[in-house]
Amino acid sequence: MGELANCVRCDTVYVKTTRDICTDCFQKEEQAFQKVYAFLRVRKNRQATLSEIVDATEVKEVLITKFIKERRLQVKNFPNLGYPCENCNTTITSGKFCDNCLDKLKEEISAFEQIEERKLINEQSEGKKVDTYYAIDKHGK
Repeated sequence: MGELANCVRCDTVYVKTTRDICTDCFQKEEQAFQKVYAFLRVRKNRQATLSEIVDATEVKEVLITKFIKERRLQVKNFPNLGYPCENCNTTITSGKFCDNCLDKLKEEISAFEQIEERKLINEQSEGKKVDTYYAIDKHGK
């Protein structure tokens, strides 16, 4: 059974089931999707970019990006449709980051893991060292 929650869009209290928005906001979202999809069904509009779709339909870019991420709008059918990478703003069609940013992130993670591995090896080798203390007889006896 659903629980009471606040809609993330309008802050109205509703019974949460599978969506994080209330029924009214969901219906508005569906109307926006139909508006965007109707625009893209026209053959001459299939080459439109994200900004051109926003200008023509007056649907927010965030919402169109959500439709793409949810795969409600198939990018293979609309070759110029994409959304910006979260790191460098390059246009992408899936995920959160472009390939270049993913490669850089993987390199950074690999370098970090190597540093951590070296730290661990150094800590282990320091633990094996035996500290030797020498006493010096200052009085010469």
